[in-house]
Amino acid sequence: MASVYSENNNVSAIFFDLDNTLIQTRKGDTKACNKLIEILQQQYGLPKDIADESATSFLRAFRARPDDDSFALDEWPTHLWCNSLPKNYRHIAKNLSAEWLKYRFQYLALTNDVIHLLESLREDYLLGLITNGPSRAQWQKIERLDLRKYFDCVLVSGDLPWEKPDQEIFLEACKLLNVEPRTCIMVGDKLETDIKGGKEAELGGTIWIPLQKDEESSDLPDFTIDKVTKLPEVLHNSPKLKRCARTSTHC
Repeated sequence: MASVYSENNNVSAIFFDLDNTLIQTRKGDTKACNKLIEILQQQYGLPKDIADESATSFLRAFRARPDDDSFALDEWPTHLWCNSLPKNYRHIAKNLSAEWLKYRFQYLALTNDVIHLLESLREDYLLGLITNGPSRAQWQKIERLDLRKYFDCVLVSGDLPWEKPDQEIFLEACKLLNVEPRTCIMVGDKLETDIKGGKEAELGGTIWIPLQKDEESSDLPDFTIDKVTKLPEVLHNSPKLKRCARTSTHC
């Protein structure tokens, strides 16, 4: 396990968001959906416009509600496909759901450079994963993508009384890792949850990876990078983070 304080900048722990930070959820889901459009046309003979409409309807519904506890976890996508397909094609919903899950997790898998990043960072820092979302849906991603081994703690809001930006979920991660909030940083793609929550928890720093370049908020991050693999550059060249770690005051 990493030492509590890094020799580089006295940051002891780094908390990561999951979706669109470590894994490219929106891009991956779109790619998986495009693959299903091909399957609908080539294997089942749907016209392109109907295949497009069905897959788009499915993805919209899935993003709005990625899980429903009244269904078994793997049955929920089947239900959504059934509602999205023309009536005379609803019998293929189960097959499409299986294809969706296969391609989804194929496209969501950690890239080699992100794996290298996490393995390298863990030599010097404690790592935490803090993700909002339904418990089953988020844990399915964590387990299917074999993410647990990279982190010293994993918090899913669906298991807890709080979600980002509530400062309590960040403070719970600090408690689990036995670190002070001022020696931790939060890395995420959402200003309104990751950055705002990190600031309200008085973490030592916040690092934003914008999903949309034109996003605006009063909750400005301490640093902005365009992808998570740029994180080491910020850690090694961050007087603000170094200063926060050395003093008893917060940024």
